[in-house]
Amino acid sequence: MSERPVALVTGAGRGIGRACAVALAGHGFDVVVNERSAAEDTADTVAAVTAAGGRAALALGDIADLAAHEALLDAAGAAFGRLDCLVNNAGVSVLARGDLLDVTPESFDRCIAVNTRGSFFLTQAFARRLLAAPPPAWHRAIVFITSANVEVVSINRGEYCVSKAAAGMIAKLFAVRLAAAGIGVYEVRPGVIRTEMTAPSKERYDRFFAAGGAPLPRWGEAAEVGACVAALATGALPYTVGQAVLVDGGLALPRL
Repeated sequence: MSERPVALVTGAGRGIGRACAVALAGHGFDVVVNERSAAEDTADTVAAVTAAGGRAALALGDIADLAAHEALLDAAGAAFGRLDCLVNNAGVSVLARGDLLDVTPESFDRCIAVNTRGSFFLTQAFARRLLAAPPPAWHRAIVFITSANVEVVSINRGEYCVSKAAAGMIAKLFAVRLAAAGIGVYEVRPGVIRTEMTAPSKERYDRFFAAGGAPLPRWGEAAEVGACVAALATGALPYTVGQAVLVDGGLALPRL
């Protein structure tokens, strides 16, 4: 059994998920890397975790497949003999950006299945396991990666906004349920972060920042989200329960 805390990071093959895994490794965690299926970027994440000082293992599984959650957690727990932290990072964007009046049920259901439903029930199963295990010497945590779109409206991807807003409420619900057990539950809301998912919108966001769209007029980096997640996972904010931490350069601040 690991003598270090162990984190499971969903959707860790690239982008924010990889940054979270690497940051956790740098803060003393062993990391179980989850992806729906193995790919070259998954191996790159495993190598990056190892380079950051943590041990890495791979646990494949689609979080949208509720029937596979127990097997996923079994595999993740067996990797190092324990699980102490879950980072709900896996997520999908819309099938196509466009008019709100043209959103399809297929795109809506896909966002809900992964971003909302999958995260809810994986957290439920994970929380049951934490409550059944003796508390370790370190902090236990569940972190939801949501989005500035919990509050900031993007009418060209309404289904994504809805799914992330619901995920923000899920974080609050589990935070209240688990607080008395000493399990911290947090929500991290990234703004415009430079990842493969946002790459197709590079020109649009470049113009947005050049026009003063956010107080910090630049893209956010995945490592900046990872640093926030690692701080929460280690218990650096012990009296924080369910609050959203915004990593968005001030994007969501109301301004005149």
